[in-house]
Amino acid sequence: MSMTLNRQLPPPAALKAEYPLSPAAGELKARRDLEIRQVLEGKSDKFIVIVGPCSADNEDAVLEYVHRLAEINEAVKDRLVLIPRVYTNKPRTTGQGYKGMLHQPSVDRAPDLLEGIIAIRRMHMRVMEECGLPAADEMLYPENRSYLDDVLCYEAVGARSVENQQHRLTASGMDIPVGMKNPTSGDLAVMLNSIQAAQSSHNFLYRGWDAATEGNPLAHAILRGGVDKYGTCVPNYHYEDLIRLYQLYQERNLQNPAAIVDVNHSNSDKKYKEQLRIVSEVLHSRSYDAKIKGLVKGVMIESYLEEGCQPIEGERVYGKSITDPCLGWADTRRLIFHIAERA
Repeated sequence: MSMTLNRQLPPPAALKAEYPLSPAAGELKARRDLEIRQVLEGKSDKFIVIVGPCSADNEDAVLEYVHRLAEINEAVKDRLVLIPRVYTNKPRTTGQGYKGMLHQPSVDRAPDLLEGIIAIRRMHMRVMEECGLPAADEMLYPENRSYLDDVLCYEAVGARSVENQQHRLTASGMDIPVGMKNPTSGDLAVMLNSIQAAQSSHNFLYRGWDAATEGNPLAHAILRGGVDKYGTCVPNYHYEDLIRLYQLYQERNLQNPAAIVDVNHSNSDKKYKEQLRIVSEVLHSRSYDAKIKGLVKGVMIESYLEEGCQPIEGERVYGKSITDPCLGWADTRRLIFHIAERA
């Protein structure tokens, strides 16, 4: 047999009982959920900024980052909704490499999934309780989100997962916004099909249960660029791309048409400094055309304490990405204030 079952992990309810969320944190999340919902429903003109490391690889560094973000939040909260990007699962195109804190709570030790689920729950709780900012994470493994569903305020379905039926159906049962990325091919129809599925009701198998969902009206698009058949990155953040997405939304009977622009990945060709320029172009498109302003509700930015990235092997710089390259803190701070002035 090529699969070995190492040990059975605790059910989500047991882990939540062992690491419970405080009543104050629960009330904070409820207020934050409402604030984000109102943006996506068009009842608030605030602009969403989902910002943080490519992967949350070190609890201390992530907490330091979000503490800094919380200080900025006090100055921009009337214009922006800052959501820390605390991604604890990392998709790997070839299956090789660091897969995130869920797999390896310590990057220098062997994978340990039990310690991993404890570590990611503890970190998300600290982010919310210490910094007052509930975070975003990626739903890489649909069944694992049950360990975090009471602490997250936003989830994304990645480019490699967006065509998967289990991701779409699970998203339909979530009570927070879920962003569906366009696939790596850049196909917008696939992304919109996924949004339609997530906004619809379903009956399916989930964690051994016969589950029924009512649909998630806050499912929406994330534009992250694509890659053509020659391996060349093809961005989709330009004015023409945003107008095309607006038109495609109009052709479908979807609730709350909305888009977040991921300014890294294939939109930047992973040239992390390009994120600064791309954000400015997106803001210009919003100011130029009321239809785009109504559609584009925010941006997603990859940023950490130190700019760039580094290999996981050997001595590492604290607060520097071990996966995709990120903006450093100085650039991030300036960019957030720039967005607050123009959004």
